[in-house]
Amino acid sequence: MPDNQQDIKMFLEDQYQWVKEQDEILERIEIKLYEMRNIAEYARDQQLSSEERNRLNNQLNELKLEILELRQQLHSSFH
Repeated sequence: MPDNQQDIKMFLEDQYQWVKEQDEILERIEIKLYEMRNIAEYARDQQLSSEERNRLNNQLNELKLEILELRQQLHSSFH
């Protein structure tokens, strides 16, 4: 394979790997968003004590921070 074709092949393999990594991060974000939705739906459907509301809010805030960290990974690995 000529050098140019080899370079193109390496470039495309790198791009493929980058896309796979991005997809994995997006999948992890999606899972956390589903968790947040489940918490919100549970809170909507239940009579919650203030302690329980605070606990759920803390869970939502923790998930939000995790999503922001994952989002940062998406942008920091921009190719």
